[in-house]
Amino acid sequence: MPQSVSTTTCRVSPCGRAAIGRSAREYGELVPARRPALVERMRPFTSTIFAEITALATRTGAINLGQGFPDTDGPAAILDAAGAAIHGGLNQYPPGPGMPVLREAIAQHQRRFYGLDVDPDTEVLVTAGATEAIAATILALCEPGDEVITFDPVYDSYAASIALAGAVKRTVTLRWPDFGLDEADLRAAFTARTRVVLVNTPHNPTGKVFDRAELELIGSLALDHDAVVVTDEVYEHQVYDDAVHVPVATLTGLADQTVTVSSAGKTFSVTGWKVGWLHGPAELVAAARAVKQFLTFVSAGPLQPAVATGLGLGDDFYAGLASGLQAKRDLLVDGLRAAGFAVSVPRGTYFVVADAARLGFADGVELCQRLPELVGVAAVPVSVFYDDPKAAPSLVRFAFCKREEVLHDAVERLSRLSSLV
Repeated sequence: MPQSVSTTTCRVSPCGRAAIGRSAREYGELVPARRPALVERMRPFTSTIFAEITALATRTGAINLGQGFPDTDGPAAILDAAGAAIHGGLNQYPPGPGMPVLREAIAQHQRRFYGLDVDPDTEVLVTAGATEAIAATILALCEPGDEVITFDPVYDSYAASIALAGAVKRTVTLRWPDFGLDEADLRAAFTARTRVVLVNTPHNPTGKVFDRAELELIGSLALDHDAVVVTDEVYEHQVYDDAVHVPVATLTGLADQTVTVSSAGKTFSVTGWKVGWLHGPAELVAAARAVKQFLTFVSAGPLQPAVATGLGLGDDFYAGLASGLQAKRDLLVDGLRAAGFAVSVPRGTYFVVADAARLGFADGVELCQRLPELVGVAAVPVSVFYDDPKAAPSLVRFAFCKREEVLHDAVERLSRLSSLV
């Protein structure tokens, strides 16, 4: 029988010689231009500001107040529970929706703190961090061209998730210094294409805690437009002074139209575990689960019972978390003011936004690029979180989720800044 020849491995040169593995360009042939490897909608997201600033801090030896991760481990009880689970054999795939012990703990947590009645079997989904919970929900709910309302400055993964879905981001701008919500701007953001309203409260990067009236306004407009409210509440236990965290799902008429997202990383100082969750009406949770199973399938099996242990910790843990962070906030706020910054005092999260204009820095990006060399401290420019960088040109964000001695050192270094510029 005649042998077949594969045309994919043999190319004939202009001289008639076989050229195995040689490109057409070597023979001067015209070839189509190579398409870019990355699809256009994702090209704005090739790197994150957090990775860039952390790399800069590492390279210069600066104190990293840019990326928001604690420099201490979480409670011993959950670390011990994780070790016990690993050594106890819980190292294979957990159930797709998450281990029952964690789903039950999430439901109990929501009942304990907010009076919400959540079915752990049909209304809870465990995810690879809050980032996956948000991405899976947006991918599940949004068709190309659907609109998602966000509040600028916005955490960078939101825009990337919206782009992945082929949806359209519409922004409502929160402006320095109080980052209040403008009702006219909010109403104007809603259209017939609005599918999701993505709310982050307490809000990163500003430290704003949306109050009940603001959330009721958002919720009423969402109901009017048949939009789903997706709430990122990962800083729910980090609120200060007289601020109160109000879950949107607790507001009248909104439980059936809200997907609530949270995670273990911020509350228990285990950001590397990437254990998050969402809960909401069974239909919306099932939609998110259908997408999530093809993103990570499952994750963090032996860590899930440990997070369940954390969610069951006593009131003293949760109160101590807030009071300890509030003291660190005050330390950093006072230090930034003494260094010459104007400061917006956060009511939640573990971030402080400061204005460097008084120090002669009109460009926060430039300051954050120079700050590690100038005084050995790293921060993040807030303008990168806005659609319009001109909305916050001189604002920078500092994290205070560090040990007190580290914050004292950072404050002392920052005090030198005014004499160097």
